[in-house]
Amino acid sequence: MQLNGRRAAGDDLEVWPGSPAPLGAHWDGNGTNFALWSAGAQAVDLCLFDPDGTEHRHRLQESTHQVWHARVGGVGPGQRYGYRVHGGYDPGSGLRYNPAKLLLDPYAQAVDGELTLHPSLFGHPVDAVDSGVADPSDSAPHVPRGVVVHDPFPWDGDRGPGIPWSDTVIYEVHVRGATMSHPDVPPALRGTYAGLASPAFIAHLKSLGVTTVELLPVHHFVSEPHLLRRGLTNYWGYNTLGYFAPHAAYSSSGSAGGQVTEFKAMVKALHAAGIEVVLDVVYNHTAEGDHAGPTLSFKGIDNRGYYRLDGANPARYTDYTGCGNTLDVRRPQVLALLMDSLRYWVTEMHVDGFRFDLAAALARSMHDVDRLSAFFDVIHQDPVVSRVKLIAEPWDVGEGGYQVGNFPPLWTEWNGLYRDTVRDVWSGAHVGVRDLAYRLTGSSDLYRSDGRRPFASVNFVTAHDGFPMRDLVTYEHKRNEANGEDNRDGESHNRNWNCGVEGPTDDPAITELRGRQVRNLLSTLLLSTGVPMLTAGDELGRTQQGNNNAYCQDNEISWIDWSGVDADLLAFVSRLVAIRRSSPVLRQVAFFEGHEIPGTGGTRDLAWFAPDGGQLTTADWFDTGLQTIGMYLDGRGIRHRDERGRPVHDESYLVWLNAGSDPVQVQLPGAPWSDGYEFVVSTEYPTGEPPQPTVVAPGPIELPSRTVWLLRVLRRP
Repeated sequence: MQLNGRRAAGDDLEVWPGSPAPLGAHWDGNGTNFALWSAGAQAVDLCLFDPDGTEHRHRLQESTHQVWHARVGGVGPGQRYGYRVHGGYDPGSGLRYNPAKLLLDPYAQAVDGELTLHPSLFGHPVDAVDSGVADPSDSAPHVPRGVVVHDPFPWDGDRGPGIPWSDTVIYEVHVRGATMSHPDVPPALRGTYAGLASPAFIAHLKSLGVTTVELLPVHHFVSEPHLLRRGLTNYWGYNTLGYFAPHAAYSSSGSAGGQVTEFKAMVKALHAAGIEVVLDVVYNHTAEGDHAGPTLSFKGIDNRGYYRLDGANPARYTDYTGCGNTLDVRRPQVLALLMDSLRYWVTEMHVDGFRFDLAAALARSMHDVDRLSAFFDVIHQDPVVSRVKLIAEPWDVGEGGYQVGNFPPLWTEWNGLYRDTVRDVWSGAHVGVRDLAYRLTGSSDLYRSDGRRPFASVNFVTAHDGFPMRDLVTYEHKRNEANGEDNRDGESHNRNWNCGVEGPTDDPAITELRGRQVRNLLSTLLLSTGVPMLTAGDELGRTQQGNNNAYCQDNEISWIDWSGVDADLLAFVSRLVAIRRSSPVLRQVAFFEGHEIPGTGGTRDLAWFAPDGGQLTTADWFDTGLQTIGMYLDGRGIRHRDERGRPVHDESYLVWLNAGSDPVQVQLPGAPWSDGYEFVVSTEYPTGEPPQPTVVAPGPIELPSRTVWLLRVLRRP
């Protein structure tokens, strides 16, 4: 290989002391500085690879503050590299050094090569996990390598759209699954960053009206050995190996490091369309699994430094993630890795925020989740990371790990209680309307006490994990046999209802009801205060054929089916998103007070109506049999000002929800609440648009079973 147009890796390269900072591989125009942190290593070899795979090892002679470093002249962009770290192999003491294993630089900005299943991946003999004996076989032919990157990308003044939280509509999407079947994306670009940035897909996002794409993991990841043994792969990507490198398989570029340029081009194109890019990031665990997992990077560089080990048995890992290990962010070097990675993606890759997978695991000090942990302190004071969107998945699998509502200011949260409540209500569970009222209005019971705003609640009904919306109303039982785990994986309690028949049916009544239930769930989501998150494909009627844990299904089960688009449903969702984005009263930045609005004759910013037209009583709030509720939102009572300090006013709305199986006669309130009402959305109809005439007077009216109405309040001049 010609390195920087001059010499190959095996020639007599000039190896100079170099610098311990920054970590990673950085080209200066004439050579590359390599720096790797390892507190316990006895020696470190830098391994440079020719295109044919020939390896050349260079012992690093310098170690400063636990960082091993060298500057190698003549080595430049495109060079593949890795490390071999020498030290003791004593798992019982937490030591897993094994120079037979080629290790990926944790700071590598690009990755080249595939992980292939082979016994040499493991630091121990595969048939003697706890023998305490190091496996001597060379893993280099079977693991990916880092790539030296220099990418002076022409950003041309690119800046993110800067969408305020209260205006945000999130679209959770998988880079590969979004376009693998899209007929208007060129075949060579399908399933790639370039495919996501294609005019056809961006046009869909624009027509839908979403403001922000939340990408499932794009940090470079590999598949777990247990999946490879079954002929499957990790599709979702929650198995990170490289925290600085865009996942190589999502690039249409054939060049090493080309994924960096392609990722940046994707971000730039989305920004030009007014769409933000948020990354789903997995800093809680790595792809190396438990004590029996492979040695690919961190485990061989400094096992005791990177991971939380079991205090009683350091040969095992403390696992708060359900994935075999937990990164130890209590340690300064691990915390620095996390922060360096976050800053890199903001400053160099121009992303607009992050959703932190199993964020409670990052907040643990010793065992308990600690709101004052170093993780929060460092993020809050960081001048770069503190200014982007921060979303927590506020739970992990450890004791006390469910922390919905307990993250500090600056953070928004995936509101799991919102999902559970809305699913319960529409599945027919007799849970009353008290919790529903909290969820519809921003979950003040969770987020108000510490000064956060309604947009701290990221509201969702479905996500990548679980049934898509169509399956939520089609199946009550998971069908995960394709995952190869005898249907034991995935959630068994989904808080859902199949509308009376399990699985697909030709019964037109069941089909109509299922369509209405999907519209009910989506309208509840998009009419709620807070930040709505749509799961990609739900607006099109996507199905996973009953699989509610499709993490290993890189095929038609998981990909969006663009040939089977439900055009009416797409029109319905687009209509609701447009109404939301044009109506400040539906996306308020302050919690409702329920106070009377001066000069209105007695209306309130928020009022709740029972079917008889009276406002809900204390008994109503605790009536678990109540399934019908009216929510009145007065646009004259919005409690914030615009950027010039002027009061914000909007139209007023009355929302009726009837989750019951029977029609209910409801009383539309008259003066002072309204002089009449205009139907805006009704989930009775496939596109949500009710037939003419759409104006009705106050008084009694029949609200059909399992229906949501959005009514615009009319007032005489």
